[in-house]
Parts: sequence; C-alpha cells; structure tokens
Amino acid sequence: MALLSHELASELGHLPARKLLEKLIREVFPDRIALVSSFGIEAAVLLHIVAEIDPATPVIFLDTGKLFAETIRYRNTLVRILGLQDVRSIEPDQALLRASDPNGGAWRSNPDLCCHIRKVEPLARSLAGFKAWINGRKRHHGGPRSALPLIEAVDGRIKINALAAWGAEEIEAYFSVHQLPRHPLGDDGYRSIGCMPCSDRVAPGEDIRAGRWRGREKTECGIHQTSSHHFANPREE
Repeated sequence: MALLSHELASELGHLPARKLLEKLIREVFPDRIALVSSFGIEAAVLLHIVAEIDPATPVIFLDTGKLFAETIRYRNTLVRILGLQDVRSIEPDQALLRASDPNGGAWRSNPDLCCHIRKVEPLARSLAGFKAWINGRKRHHGGPRSALPLIEAVDGRIKINALAAWGAEEIEAYFSVHQLPRHPLGDDGYRSIGCMPCSDRVAPGEDIRAGRWRGREKTECGIHQTSSHHFANPREE
C-alpha cells in the first residue's frame, strides 16, 4: 500500500484537486473510495467537488450523538442541495457506549476515550470494504497539519488529503463562486466545528482550530492519528 501511495503521488500529484479526485473516483478506485465529512465550516467545498464528479460517491458522516443541532440541519441542507445520493450517518456502537461511557461524560474526564468510542471505532467500522478515503484536512489549519501530504498510506488504505494545499482565501472564493450555503455557526464565531462540548468560538487572531478542545493539549480526535507513510509531491497544486 505504501508503494501504491508513492506511485499515485508521482503520477497524479501534479493535478489540481478536481482532476485528482476525478481520476481517483472514476478510474483508480471505482466503487472502493469514500469521502469522510464532518459537514463543518469548510466541508461544502469538498462535498460540492465530489458531488459534481459522482453524486453516488459514499459519504461517511460520524454522528457522535454530541453534535450541534445546526450541524445536523446543515448536513440535511447540503445533501438536498448537492444531490448527494449515499450519505451514511454512522453512530457509535451502543454496547460500547454503555460499557465505556454510560453517563455520557467522558468528553470531560477522558476526551481521548470519548473520541475513540464516538469517532475512531465507528470510522474504522464504516471504512470496511473501501480501499481509499478522502478527507478535508488542509495545511492552513496549522499545527501538525502544516506539513500535510497530498496522499498517504494509512493502516492498509490510501488516504487522500485532496485540498491540502488550499488556503482560506481559496476556500472562501469557492464558496462565493458556487454560492454554497454556509454552516450557520460560522457567523457566530466558530471556525472549526466538531462535537458541541469540545468546540468553542475563535477570537480574531487565533488559529483556526484554537476552539477545539480548548484548554487541553489535545488537538485531534484520533481518526487522523494512525501509523502512516506520507508522500508529498513537489509539483502538487
């Protein structure tokens, strides 16, 4: 799989995001690739691109049970407007929840456990049968994402960071050109949105993800913290 990642980066890494995704969805991994989306602040851009390529592409949405109601409504709006045909809302395993977090307060006492049972385990389950998956991380998010590669080999699958090189200005321009609806919490100071207890507003001048797990060293939920091989192509975008 690492060799395949290297080959893909060498052969396709020079392509802009839309052409790259066309190749991957239609030719390289037909019926074996999924988009994992949080339906957050920037998510509509990648969802729009994928919907224009093939609206039947599976979209995995991790419904943790602790999301903002606004996120659920935004998901429903985007599904309808973009014509997405295969959005899969994946919930935590109820037996695991009862055993590991019966009172629902692990987000406060053990956020890593909370993320594991509500996001990491459900995602691993939902990706069974897929050879590749697309996600919306970008280098302009900062922190460890600053050196994000375009293509990775992660735990036996190809992981595509299709918009890795896109900056905030490009995201904003895409929203404007295509008149995409915005997440309703964007106007309320949120710049990165996950579960309600662990997402906060961001003050002017703060990093885009400063509101996630505020006051803790934690910066990722865990679905992007696995053993991987990175292959960044110097010609990409």
